[in-house]
Amino acid sequence: MEKIGRKKWQSDRLLFLGVLLFLFGLLIGLFIPRMTNPRMGLSAHLEGLMNGMFLVILGLIWNRLVIKDSWLSYTFWLTLYGSFANFVVVTFAAITGAGKMMPIAGGKEGTPVVEGLISFLLITLALAMIFVCLVLLTGLYRYIKLRQETEDSPKMKAR
Repeated sequence: MEKIGRKKWQSDRLLFLGVLLFLFGLLIGLFIPRMTNPRMGLSAHLEGLMNGMFLVILGLIWNRLVIKDSWLSYTFWLTLYGSFANFVVVTFAAITGAGKMMPIAGGKEGTPVVEGLISFLLITLALAMIFVCLVLLTGLYRYIKLRQETEDSPKMKAR
Protein backbone atom coordinates (compact mmCIF):
# COMPACT_ATOMS: atom_id res chain seq x y z
CA MET A 1 0.00 0.00 0.00
CA GLU A 2 1.47 3.37 -0.97
CA LYS A 3 2.11 5.99 1.70
CA ILE A 4 -0.88 8.21 0.84
CA GLY A 5 -3.17 5.17 0.62
CA ARG A 6 -1.92 3.83 3.96
CA LYS A 7 -2.38 7.19 5.65
CA LYS A 8 -5.93 7.49 4.29
CA TRP A 9 -6.73 3.92 5.38
CA GLN A 10 -5.38 4.59 8.89
CA SER A 11 -7.19 7.92 9.12
CA ASP A 12 -10.49 6.30 8.13
CA ARG A 13 -10.00 3.52 10.68
CA LEU A 14 -9.19 6.00 13.44
CA LEU A 15 -12.42 7.88 12.68
CA PHE A 16 -14.52 4.70 12.63
CA LEU A 17 -12.95 3.15 15.73
CA GLY A 18 -13.15 6.47 17.56
CA VAL A 19 -16.90 6.67 17.04
CA LEU A 20 -17.18 2.99 18.03
CA LEU A 21 -15.25 3.58 21.26
CA PHE A 22 -17.38 6.66 21.95
CA LEU A 23 -20.47 4.46 21.56
CA PHE A 24 -18.99 1.88 23.96
CA GLY A 25 -18.46 4.71 26.45
CA LEU A 26 -22.09 5.75 26.14
CA LEU A 27 -23.33 2.18 26.53
CA ILE A 28 -21.19 1.43 29.57
CA GLY A 29 -22.74 4.49 31.20
CA LEU A 30 -26.07 2.67 31.25
CA PHE A 31 -24.62 -0.03 33.50
CA ILE A 32 -22.84 2.16 36.07
CA PRO A 33 -25.36 1.48 38.88
CA ARG A 34 -24.98 -2.30 38.44
CA MET A 35 -21.18 -2.36 38.72
CA THR A 36 -19.31 -3.53 41.79
CA ASN A 37 -17.55 -0.16 41.86
CA PRO A 38 -19.88 2.47 40.33
CA ARG A 39 -17.27 5.21 40.74
CA MET A 40 -14.88 3.19 38.58
CA GLY A 41 -17.80 2.60 36.21
CA LEU A 42 -18.11 6.36 35.78
CA SER A 43 -14.38 6.42 35.01
CA ALA A 44 -14.87 3.71 32.38
CA HIS A 45 -17.72 5.71 30.85
CA LEU A 46 -15.52 8.81 30.65
CA GLU A 47 -12.55 6.84 29.30
CA GLY A 48 -14.68 5.54 26.45
CA LEU A 49 -15.94 9.01 25.61
CA MET A 50 -12.57 10.76 25.86
CA ASN A 51 -10.55 8.09 24.09
CA GLY A 52 -13.21 7.89 21.37
CA MET A 53 -12.96 11.65 20.83
CA PHE A 54 -9.16 11.41 20.84
CA LEU A 55 -9.25 8.81 18.06
CA VAL A 56 -11.67 10.90 15.99
CA ILE A 57 -9.54 14.03 16.37
CA LEU A 58 -6.43 12.04 15.55
CA GLY A 59 -8.14 10.64 12.45
CA LEU A 60 -8.88 14.19 11.32
CA ILE A 61 -5.26 15.36 11.65
CA TRP A 62 -3.58 12.08 10.64
CA ASN A 63 -2.75 13.24 7.11
CA ARG A 64 -0.80 16.20 8.47
CA LEU A 65 1.77 14.04 10.23
CA VAL A 66 5.20 14.09 8.62
CA ILE A 67 6.86 10.91 9.88
CA LYS A 68 8.36 7.76 8.39
CA ASP A 69 6.02 4.94 7.37
CA SER A 70 7.31 2.61 10.07
CA TRP A 71 6.78 5.21 12.81
CA LEU A 72 3.33 5.95 11.40
CA SER A 73 2.44 2.28 11.64
CA TYR A 74 3.77 1.90 15.20
CA THR A 75 1.91 5.03 16.25
CA PHE A 76 -1.34 3.85 14.67
CA TRP A 77 -1.33 0.47 16.41
CA LEU A 78 -0.10 1.80 19.75
CA THR A 79 -2.82 4.46 19.66
CA LEU A 80 -5.48 1.81 19.18
CA TYR A 81 -3.95 -0.38 21.87
CA GLY A 82 -3.70 2.46 24.38
CA SER A 83 -7.19 3.80 23.74
CA PHE A 84 -9.02 0.49 23.85
CA ALA A 85 -6.88 -1.00 26.65
CA ASN A 86 -7.65 2.06 28.78
CA PHE A 87 -11.39 1.56 28.34
CA VAL A 88 -11.19 -2.21 28.86
CA VAL A 89 -9.02 -2.14 31.98
CA VAL A 90 -11.12 0.50 33.74
CA THR A 91 -14.32 -1.35 32.80
CA PHE A 92 -12.80 -4.59 34.10
CA ALA A 93 -11.83 -2.85 37.34
CA ALA A 94 -15.35 -1.44 37.71
CA ILE A 95 -16.94 -4.85 37.23
CA THR A 96 -14.56 -6.72 39.56
CA GLY A 97 -14.14 -3.94 42.12
CA ALA A 98 -10.37 -4.40 41.92
CA GLY A 99 -7.84 -1.80 40.88
CA LYS A 100 -5.44 -1.01 43.70
CA MET A 101 -3.44 1.16 41.26
CA MET A 102 -6.48 3.46 40.87
CA PRO A 103 -7.24 4.50 44.47
CA ILE A 104 -8.98 7.78 43.58
CA ALA A 105 -11.75 5.86 41.82
CA GLY A 106 -12.05 3.64 44.88
CA GLY A 107 -10.33 0.55 43.56
CA LYS A 108 -9.90 -2.15 46.18
CA GLU A 109 -7.27 -4.85 46.12
CA GLY A 110 -8.29 -7.86 44.07
CA THR A 111 -6.67 -11.25 43.60
CA PRO A 112 -3.03 -11.28 42.52
CA VAL A 113 -3.98 -12.39 39.00
CA VAL A 114 -6.56 -9.64 38.57
CA GLU A 115 -4.25 -6.99 40.03
CA GLY A 116 -1.40 -8.23 37.84
CA LEU A 117 -3.54 -7.93 34.72
CA ILE A 118 -4.78 -4.46 35.67
CA SER A 119 -1.26 -3.27 36.52
CA PHE A 120 0.19 -4.67 33.28
CA LEU A 121 -2.47 -2.99 31.15
CA LEU A 122 -2.23 0.35 32.97
CA ILE A 123 1.55 0.50 32.72
CA THR A 124 1.77 -0.61 29.09
CA LEU A 125 -1.04 1.65 27.91
CA ALA A 126 0.53 4.63 29.69
CA LEU A 127 3.87 3.96 28.02
CA ALA A 128 2.17 3.46 24.65
CA MET A 129 0.28 6.75 24.88
CA ILE A 130 3.37 8.70 25.97
CA PHE A 131 5.19 7.30 22.91
CA VAL A 132 2.19 8.18 20.71
CA CYS A 133 2.10 11.76 21.96
CA LEU A 134 5.83 12.25 21.39
CA VAL A 135 5.60 10.91 17.83
CA LEU A 136 2.50 13.02 17.13
CA LEU A 137 4.21 16.16 18.38
CA THR A 138 7.25 15.39 16.22
CA GLY A 139 5.11 14.72 13.14
CA LEU A 140 3.07 17.89 13.63
CA TYR A 141 6.19 19.97 14.24
CA ARG A 142 7.72 18.68 11.00
CA TYR A 143 4.46 19.45 9.19
CA ILE A 144 4.46 23.03 10.48
CA LYS A 145 8.12 23.46 9.60
CA LEU A 146 7.58 22.05 6.09
CA ARG A 147 4.61 24.37 5.51
CA GLN A 148 6.61 27.33 6.72
CA GLU A 149 9.52 26.46 4.40
CA THR A 150 7.10 26.09 1.48
CA GLU A 151 5.50 29.45 2.18
CA ASP A 152 8.91 31.13 2.53
CA SER A 153 10.18 29.76 -0.79
CA PRO A 154 10.94 32.33 -3.57
CA LYS A 155 8.07 31.01 -5.76
CA MET A 156 5.54 31.59 -2.98
CA LYS A 157 6.89 35.12 -2.33
CA ALA A 158 6.45 36.00 -6.01
CA ARG A 159 2.71 35.35 -5.76
